[in-house]
Amino acid sequence: MSDGSNTCIRIASESKAGWKKLSSRSTGKSGSDFLEMILDTNALSAAADDDPSLTAILSRVEQMALPVIVLGEYRHGIAQSRHRTSYENWLQELLNDCLVLDIQEPTTHHYAEISLELKRKRKPIPTNDLWIAALCRQHSLPLLSRDRHFDLVAGIKRIGW
Repeated sequence: MSDGSNTCIRIASESKAGWKKLSSRSTGKSGSDFLEMILDTNALSAAADDDPSLTAILSRVEQMALPVIVLGEYRHGIAQSRHRTSYENWLQELLNDCLVLDIQEPTTHHYAEISLELKRKRKPIPTNDLWIAALCRQHSLPLLSRDRHFDLVAGIKRIGW
């Protein structure tokens, strides 16, 4: 992450059609290579800590998106850290180059659908994760996360590391 090889722009968009590619790198189309992906809070934290296995995945991604929910969870965590200033500086630098996904009216439809689907399965997930899943489904993007409960959500692909 700190080498600046992954680029994206910060916008609020109802669809990924508004995204502008800033990188000219070509990426393969194998099952583990994605041009665009959404990061969950645990992926953002691991990226901040330079997790080598995560760095390998992110090196193949041209555009990363951060749900506003993830930013809130991450900021809550770093507010309690003794390394708060370092993490805040790292996050600010990342946000200058990253897409932030806001919750919008279309997102609420996906949220309601996913919530009902999981209720029928009797497999609820945390509310914040419902919003993250709704953004993944809305933008048709995979999610980089260690949380296996996202695998219960139809229509999204979770990428673990």
